[in-house]
Amino acid sequence: MSKPQNEYINREISWLHFNDRVLQESADPNVPLIERIRFIGIFSNNLDEFFKVRYATVKRIVDAGKSGKSVLGGETAKELLEEITKNAIQLQAKSGRILEGIFKELATEQIYILDETQLNRDQEEFVIDYFNRKVNPELIVVILNNIAEFPTLKDTAAYLAVRMILKDPKDIPIEQLGIQYALIEIPRHLPRFLVLPEKDGENFIIMVDDVIRFCLERIFTMFDCAEISAHMIKITRDAELDIDNDLSKSFIEKISSSVEHRKISDPVRFVYDKRIKIDTLRFLKNKMNIEETDSVIPGGRYHNRRDYMGFPSLGRADLQYKKIQPLPVKGVRLEGSLLEQIAAKDFMIYTPYQTYSYVIRFLREAALDPKVKAIKLTIYRLANNSQVAAALINAARNGKEVTVQIELQARFDEQANIVYANQFQEEGIKLIFGIPGLKVHTKICFIDREEGRALKRYGFISTGNFNESTAKIYTDYTLFTAHEGILKEVNKVFTFFEVPYKINKYKHLIVSPHYTQNVFTKLIDNEIANALVGKEAFIRIKMNSFTSYKMVDKLYEASRAGVKVQLIIRGICCLIPGVKGMSENIEAISIVDKFLEHPRVFIFANEGDTKVYISSADWMTRNIDYRVEVGCPIYDEDVKQELLDTFELSWKDNEKARVFSAKHDNAYRNNNNPKLRSQFAIYDYYKKKLES
Repeated sequence: MSKPQNEYINREISWLHFNDRVLQESADPNVPLIERIRFIGIFSNNLDEFFKVRYATVKRIVDAGKSGKSVLGGETAKELLEEITKNAIQLQAKSGRILEGIFKELATEQIYILDETQLNRDQEEFVIDYFNRKVNPELIVVILNNIAEFPTLKDTAAYLAVRMILKDPKDIPIEQLGIQYALIEIPRHLPRFLVLPEKDGENFIIMVDDVIRFCLERIFTMFDCAEISAHMIKITRDAELDIDNDLSKSFIEKISSSVEHRKISDPVRFVYDKRIKIDTLRFLKNKMNIEETDSVIPGGRYHNRRDYMGFPSLGRADLQYKKIQPLPVKGVRLEGSLLEQIAAKDFMIYTPYQTYSYVIRFLREAALDPKVKAIKLTIYRLANNSQVAAALINAARNGKEVTVQIELQARFDEQANIVYANQFQEEGIKLIFGIPGLKVHTKICFIDREEGRALKRYGFISTGNFNESTAKIYTDYTLFTAHEGILKEVNKVFTFFEVPYKINKYKHLIVSPHYTQNVFTKLIDNEIANALVGKEAFIRIKMNSFTSYKMVDKLYEASRAGVKVQLIIRGICCLIPGVKGMSENIEAISIVDKFLEHPRVFIFANEGDTKVYISSADWMTRNIDYRVEVGCPIYDEDVKQELLDTFELSWKDNEKARVFSAKHDNAYRNNNNPKLRSQFAIYDYYKKKLES
């Protein structure tokens, strides 16, 4: 049944609004200048992934000849594709204007972005030398006119489309001369930015694109050109994995094959420099079979702005965020036995405000402790040189029984996880590859330790990946506990991975796909019942995304009953707050700032006996019905208070909070309260705890 458009916002359009909030960071004068240009890169990278996944999914609906109204919230898929393209063009144009403004501000800081026409003699010699040594040997150049088949362009790689008008000895007018077309692939592994020699305190940067443009005639010396030009293009391909049903292949082989096929999957977006010649554009579109349902977006001179995430720092600490030193947890030592401290009391870390070293220390201790017999852990995304993986391998080499559930279908991390899976197998680690039809997204770990004649369990449950790299920039909670009831049920989840037809019952954990919706519905119903008899009733939730219409409807019901609902949703939010008669008791904000807000927290008034949960699951249909997720109750009163306090600090944010409303305008929250920037305030909160 389709949903009325005035009750919900389409998830794809809501995602574009989220990416607009990211773009707002690049225009915010309170954000350091080099960080602002890096937010341009984040915005662009987000948009690339959106087209690979979400746009591609809607396009598949169109290609299948279906309207898609039942799943897209009232719009047909074709209408939605058109709306997405229109929005994307507007956002691209906006990002271009912001980038031009940033370049002007960089110039006031004596940082100059040069193109190939602006080099002085010394800089020209430096660029030519760099081109000859580093760039030219790496270039892949294809002359297009006479080849039988157009080359397969790599997904989101950047290319220069070259147009050459050849000289003719007979003095024929230039417009009648022969035209040659060529493609140059910009090498991905080379830095996108070349820092030129500093002079008198001034910094100069040229993009590798313009290094190539400057040296075009050196590349095409065999052609006698009257005129030569190069304009950037790129395509985005469908990133959905099509997994075959060949029973003779292992699951790793199937995923590997699907990842390999992604390289030649259908294009869904074509972006080009709007100053490209019409004949060149027509030639390329015909050769590339660009279809009507593909998103064709005119852009600026430079694409792949995601590379701005790696914009050079130039030693200018004053133009970047001040690095924070992750804090220890009060009363919990990294020296000595961490397991003994967990046995005495639960504790929680909130990264990146607090150090991720506790996770690594836990795993290293378990790997070496002779009393530890078994370690079980789920993996979704690991760091490139993962200390987590190293600790697990160390444990296996020390004779521990190590079990790892690794998700081979973690979007864009499939290849990395395949490499780790093969490495784990070589070390004798028992691998579980998941359950047909379900992704495993939960973040859980536990160990069995022999103490006396009994086995005692220890473990941790997190809202984020076990990844020490992202722990520096993603905000996430991780609970360390020796609670027997919780850890017994964590073990049940690992049993479910191996015996998925057996549905376990849980007293403590909230587990998808069988229980998440029902448990949270009952918790909401309890608040509704309390509100209807005049008792205090509130719900406070922090998530990444909120797209489940069923849960949206449930919060609308709670609002109509008088339950006060506060939502902090970083990304997609299909719920529309503040609508009289539907959601007037619901307020919703989004916080986009220095760190990426990633935790999932659920708080219910419960007649004064507040219930608090952390979870790996957002309220999205995929998390509720098609993934294995774990939500965990917080029983320790000190930990619970930390979660309540940090939620409150986030809720009071009036510097980086944007307000969700029916206007969908990403307006910053403005009120008369003292200025509070929650990410900075939370760090100060933990700092003060150490001092008290």
